[in-house]
Amino acid sequence: MNKKRPVNLQLTTIRFPATAIVSILHRISGVILFLFLPVMLWILSLSLSSAEGFNALQTCLAAPGMKFILWVMLSALAYHLVAGIRHLLMDFGWGEEKRSGKISAFFAMGLATILVILLGVLIW
Repeated sequence: MNKKRPVNLQLTTIRFPATAIVSILHRISGVILFLFLPVMLWILSLSLSSAEGFNALQTCLAAPGMKFILWVMLSALAYHLVAGIRHLLMDFGWGEEKRSGKISAFFAMGLATILVILLGVLIW
């Protein structure tokens, strides 16, 4: 083995390609969805429990803090969905080349950004 190869341990100097950023953010959005799963189940349970529970949930979700939590959950879901569809298309063999992978990565980030902004407008 060559012991004289360069070692770069400064992560701030590494420049990731767009495809890597989309993949990493897809994993992060999946973790966010997993962490918010109890909140989503609580919302579902409260909304289906009774009419009073549904009204209480509406009151709770009207608070600015809960609107922000709802926006984060739905934004993570929207990004995870868009990036997941991109990954599925790549599994079918579409967009595996370097150029088309880069284009699909930018398209996925752009579409997810538009969806996140729309969700923010709809929630607030």
